Amino acid sequence: MPTACGTLTVMYDGSCPLCQREIGLYQSLTPLQPVAWLDVSAANLTPATRQQLMARFHVQQSDGQLLSGAAAFVALWLNMPGWRWLGRLGRLPGVTPVLEVLYRGFLPLRPTLQKWVKKHTAP
Repeated sequence: MPTACGTLTVMYDGSCPLCQREIGLYQSLTPLQPVAWLDVSAANLTPATRQQLMARFHVQQSDGQLLSGAAAFVALWLNMPGWRWLGRLGRLPGVTPVLEVLYRGFLPLRPTLQKWVKKHTAP
């Protein structure tokens, strides 16, 4: 997936109500550099690529580097006012691996949390 020069591309699961809320929070901010928001659940992708991108959070940096998990969050946070402190913390030696362990611990809980959010936000 090509990225426009100077743009951070955030790839998220738009079919996930939990993800929608979190991404909505980020989208309400004015980023330090342009951000492209790609809902991988609705994007024209191969099934294998869609499955890969929906399994974990991904961002593609302006230089084309694809990051996932905690490293992707750190890259996003560094670009978001009010979140930069967390991105800077995440860049400290040894912190991103700890965040990755926490992120991997969260992934098995995600389906249950998605169901809970759907249940409590349904009209």
